[in-house]
Amino acid sequence: MNIPYWHVDAFATRTFAGNQAAVMPLEQWLPDATLLAIAAENLFAETAFVVRDETGAADWELRWFTPAEEVRLCGHATLASGHVLLTRDGGKRVTFRTRLSDLLEVTTQGSGYAVALPAIPTERVEPGGAAALLGGSPTEVWRNPLGYEVFLYPDEAAIRALDPDLRGLAKLGNTLFICTAPGTRSDIVSRVFVPGGGVDEDPVTGAAHATLAPFWAPRLGRASFTAHQASRRGGDLACRLDGERVWLEGGCVTVVEGRFYLAG
Repeated sequence: MNIPYWHVDAFATRTFAGNQAAVMPLEQWLPDATLLAIAAENLFAETAFVVRDETGAADWELRWFTPAEEVRLCGHATLASGHVLLTRDGGKRVTFRTRLSDLLEVTTQGSGYAVALPAIPTERVEPGGAAALLGGSPTEVWRNPLGYEVFLYPDEAAIRALDPDLRGLAKLGNTLFICTAPGTRSDIVSRVFVPGGGVDEDPVTGAAHATLAPFWAPRLGRASFTAHQASRRGGDLACRLDGERVWLEGGCVTVVEGRFYLAG
């Protein structure tokens, strides 16, 4: 069998920037082991699989896989999925029913798109072993219900200088280690490490900003702000806290369109 395949750079306005995602529409769900094998073959941070939703709750069902496992929430691959489906099928809005998260949606926004994710609150915790493994001198540590940890640093220079012990962080399990600070050219800056999930440093992380929006909004004194994820590829987002949802805006660039051949 062969499957339609798109390779998209999400939260980007040019090729080789933002975060890579594979988007693969299916006629029906394949076995989980096959989905994971496809994601491992693609070797992107996430591969998004979509199937038409027959329940009427949304337009499509959506699942995300890293090369190592299925994940609970992925913002950049949701944005990429919306880009692919709206470009292919037309329209200005598409909705997704997910197994592990809430109902999500993507809309057109100017020359790009906006994705709505659940706002994920955090609570302050005592620094653990991850702080030392990340390096630098975080001033505060916070954690959300999904187990993501947020490390607040004094400035952007501290974020860019981080050289974490990735092997040590991987031993702490599959979690997002989100390092953030006030930005210079953007309101905030971040870097995100997920070595326990098979992604040493994620280029641009929508799920992290679903936590960073409610984290930063009261500190900045406004619901809307700009964000830059300072990975090697880099990516820019516009963030808006809207009650229990976070809207993330950014561009998408299709890099490859073709067919994925599943033999045997």
